[in-house]
Amino acid sequence: MITASHAARLSPPAADWRTLWREAVTDPHELLALLGLEQLASRLPADDAGFSVRVPRGFVARMRQGDPLDPLLLQVLPQLAELDQVPGYGVDAVGDMAARSAQGVLHKYQGRALLIASGSCAINCRYCFRRHFPYGDEMAAAGQWRKALEHVRQDSSISELILSGGDPLSLATAKLEELSRGLVEISHVTRLRIHTRLPVVLPERVDEAFGRWLGELPLQRVVVLHANHANEFDASVDAACARLREAGATVLNQSVLLRGINDDAETLTQLSERLFAAGVLPYYLHQLDRVQGSAHFEVDDAEALALVEAIRQRLPGYLVPKLVREVGGEASKRPL
Repeated sequence: MITASHAARLSPPAADWRTLWREAVTDPHELLALLGLEQLASRLPADDAGFSVRVPRGFVARMRQGDPLDPLLLQVLPQLAELDQVPGYGVDAVGDMAARSAQGVLHKYQGRALLIASGSCAINCRYCFRRHFPYGDEMAAAGQWRKALEHVRQDSSISELILSGGDPLSLATAKLEELSRGLVEISHVTRLRIHTRLPVVLPERVDEAFGRWLGELPLQRVVVLHANHANEFDASVDAACARLREAGATVLNQSVLLRGINDDAETLTQLSERLFAAGVLPYYLHQLDRVQGSAHFEVDDAEALALVEAIRQRLPGYLVPKLVREVGGEASKRPL
């Protein structure tokens, strides 16, 4: 008789996340073909509207076959609407460049500094507020993080370091270890926060080596995921979230309110319930950052407020995310 534990040992090992990264879909025509939606090819903008397609195949597998309105597909498929020039939409939607304080370091808020750890993502979301960001010039990981760490070392008001990007988990764990070796020497930093979409779109990234690194950090650890729809979750994502919690991290989620994707109360309610089932607490529901190419996703503030009130009536308070907007130059996210 083969026991469950023995069967697990006989199972083939999970694919390495780097292999799955390399195998991502990068051609929108292939993406449509995989979903039986070849008839939509004529609606694709030339040159991917200047923002390349990248979607892990595991994420594609969660999309609905033959559905042109699938909420996961709409987050990653280039649209002709991205070419529209809309007043109020620019290339630096949240004032990142004005907040630059060292190479790859953004210092917007009291007590917190953000490192642009990487310019790479496992998935390119069409509403990305940094789709025009000059990553080539602003990489905190360059030179073994030296310039970024020196800035943090000299400012004793910084108690929390935030890793963002791009996606910081696009870096090899060895590169993250370089950062943590420097961080342990900075006594005023007590908390590390990681903003990442990889545990959702490429859950294999939360592997044994990463879990060990995260679990051994002598800091408080917070991981903020990014999921916008309950359909983004499956058993592999649940397992990645469990590994993050086992490593001692507090796991939160932030979403973006997106027209045609999650702009109804039932969808947002299901998202909060699905997050909690995976051991993740809803944190923020962001109003769209007005980056050039994303105007077709916007939901107006009055509708957003009504949606949050509707989910507040359906859910306990701890499952209702805070509705916020980021405004460049302000001292915090602006509650709505």
